[in-house]
Amino acid sequence: MKYSPDEAKSLKTDYDRDGFVALRGFLSLVELQTLKDNLERYIAEVVPTLPKEDVFYEDKADASTLKQLIRMSQNDAFFAEMQNQGVFREVAEILLGREVAPQNLQFFNKPAKIGAPTPPHQDGYYWMITPMEGCTMWLALEDVDEENGCVRYARGSHSEGVREHGWTNTLGFSQGLRDFPTESDQANEVVMRAQAGDLLVHDAMTVHWADGNSSENRSRRAMGLVYYSDRAETDEVARDAYKKKLHDSLQAAGKI
Repeated sequence: MKYSPDEAKSLKTDYDRDGFVALRGFLSLVELQTLKDNLERYIAEVVPTLPKEDVFYEDKADASTLKQLIRMSQNDAFFAEMQNQGVFREVAEILLGREVAPQNLQFFNKPAKIGAPTPPHQDGYYWMITPMEGCTMWLALEDVDEENGCVRYARGSHSEGVREHGWTNTLGFSQGLRDFPTESDQANEVVMRAQAGDLLVHDAMTVHWADGNSSENRSRRAMGLVYYSDRAETDEVARDAYKKKLHDSLQAAGKI
């Protein structure tokens, strides 16, 4: 997929104004099936070889409650190509307005009935980069709505700066906003229902969250990709200290 100059300009204008964009039907049915096939292969063949820090379950004793897989592009050639080349990177460069540095590719799920809510947060708070230039992509692998936990955004919140976060009890999302919801969050909430193959992209500073999965038999599977701008630098000391604290917390709670 190649965007014309006018298409790219319109996309970036919407993104800069709202802090997010939705690209409907981003993947074709064939492309989506290829991705799903490789995800199943990855779960069957690669996951058993991974360190416990790369695989999260709602209940680690029950493989059917798989919640999150991280660093997939570092563990598999298909997912490395998906992140580093082609249409996802093209969109990231349009929205950030410059070359990008691919960071992470993840799988997310909220299993039926037990999938936990995602606390309101800003991704950039976790990243510890300067300048704060980056985006997160969320690709729906199946239809998502309020019942099984669709993403919700606070439109325009990316322009309000970094907000105070605190530790949560949510596996995979250790930090959440302390002051949520503000009047602005409530007034600007956007419910982002999605169909399989739709791509949502949001800024590093955009406040977003999701309900749990209250459905009886619907999962909520998605892929997440993270890109920084090529000039963003990580505070490695702060990042490593955070990672250690997170690891120790998860281990103490019996989550890993």
